[in-house]
Formats: sequence, C-alpha cells, structure tokens
Amino acid sequence: MYALIIPASTPFVLLATVLGLSWWEDHILPTPPAGPVEALAEAPFTPVAPVPLPEPGSVDAALTRADAGR
Repeated sequence: MYALIIPASTPFVLLATVLGLSWWEDHILPTPPAGPVEALAEAPFTPVAPVPLPEPGSVDAALTRADAGR
C-alpha cells in the first residue's frame, strides 16, 4: 500500500513546490529599482538598422583554389 502513496502524491508535491517558489519569488526576493524601468517606458524604442552581412564566396571558387594549391 505504501508503494502507491509515492506515485500518487508526486504531482501534488511538484505543484506545492512550484507554488511555494512562486510565492517566495513574489514576497521574499527584492524587487528591482523602479527608476530604470520608468526611464525605459518614457523613451520611445527606435530599432537599429541591421548590419548587412558580407556575401560568402562561391563554393566552386573555394574548391578550385583548394585543388589548385595541391
């Protein structure tokens, strides 16, 4: 009978662990300072243009140079 208690109670133990960690995160851990968050909320986000990637050399040219060096 005791062999059935562990598998049956495992989901409840995991749920209690997650709920406990969530409570601990909300009530025990320090909250970050509110200054930078408010500054970010006021400043509009302007996306930066992506840097163009250099075009890779062709595979044929690389193989030709490798074969020519032999």
